Amino acid sequence: MAAKETLADVIRARAMALGFDLVGFAAAGPFAREAELVLASLRDGRLEGMRWFSPDRVRLSCDPERLLPGAQSIIALGVAYAQKPPALVPDGRRGRVARYAWGRDYHDVIRPKLRTLADTIVAETGPATRCRWFVDTGPFVDRAAAERAGLGFIGKNTCVLTGQHGSLVFLSAILTTAHLEPDPVGARDCGSCRLCLDACPTGALTDAFRMDATRCISYLTIEHRGWIPRELRPQMGDWVFGCDVCQDVCPWNRARSASSHEEFAPDVGAGETLDLPGLLRLDDRAFRDRFRGTPLTRPKRRGILRNAAIALGNARDPSAAPALIEALCDPDPVVRGHAAWALGQIQPLADDARTALDRALAVETDTDARAEIEAALGSAGPRGRG
Repeated sequence: MAAKETLADVIRARAMALGFDLVGFAAAGPFAREAELVLASLRDGRLEGMRWFSPDRVRLSCDPERLLPGAQSIIALGVAYAQKPPALVPDGRRGRVARYAWGRDYHDVIRPKLRTLADTIVAETGPATRCRWFVDTGPFVDRAAAERAGLGFIGKNTCVLTGQHGSLVFLSAILTTAHLEPDPVGARDCGSCRLCLDACPTGALTDAFRMDATRCISYLTIEHRGWIPRELRPQMGDWVFGCDVCQDVCPWNRARSASSHEEFAPDVGAGETLDLPGLLRLDDRAFRDRFRGTPLTRPKRRGILRNAAIALGNARDPSAAPALIEALCDPDPVVRGHAAWALGQIQPLADDARTALDRALAVETDTDARAEIEAALGSAGPRGRG
């Protein structure tokens, strides 16, 4: 280090050179308030189905000392991912992808940067220094750490809102035993704005700073592994992976310039929208080949095809019926059942769709899939001309 250059200066400069857009420092004290808030959400059932949330794991994620004995400091980091919003033309045969997932998987992009930055810290302070890094997947409260380190504040939609890049930022962090002077914490908030609360399609934002994750379209399309509750399917619209509604309406995200990170551009990943009938025709190998290296592998084939069927059902486009009829023979009962539901939304039910549902019912052995087929047949209007 130069004579007047502090360790924080070196880390900040190295982080920026590696491609991080935001860097902040905070003390590695416990996050008692956050622990109580998450535990309350667990008790209220607003995190039901999220297997990685348990009381013990929540307490661990809020206790830096347990995560890294001797931890003194947190380095909170952000990488902007905003791309130019697409000029979407309504098309019932295409489904939308959340902006963060247009390009490469951010875990794969950010993880090596964190490792390199941690190596820099050790090189500057000596081999006795220890570091542990997190990029969304580990047990660490990254949003609370980002707020404590002055990167921004937590908005009513539960996202961290930063002054430079709004909420369109990938968060990560490094815990270290090295001592770093904390950065000042800002005092901004959302004021009286409630655009995100009013715009949420499923009412998942039950109140300011409170989310019922079991109703969130991002959770339903990505993390939820089974059947989507029927009452929520119509509210999911054409989202096939994630949801940007609460971020799109947020004033903090208006007029943001496109990110300079080419790794997150749509032409290197899944893209802004997906061909829904085409998704329903992907077998396991084709699915892996199509989405390798992107976040869309997380829901697995079952989840993406299930979401595609729901989006087609919401579009009610008769031209999608052939692909949905084919999906009635899919190896996965969740895909078969949601395809049946989607066919039932296209009214009046054409003769070929009715016939296909009758045949599917005759051979279906899965109880839940049978119920979906029966419901689709039961909701059918007058017989179409086919």
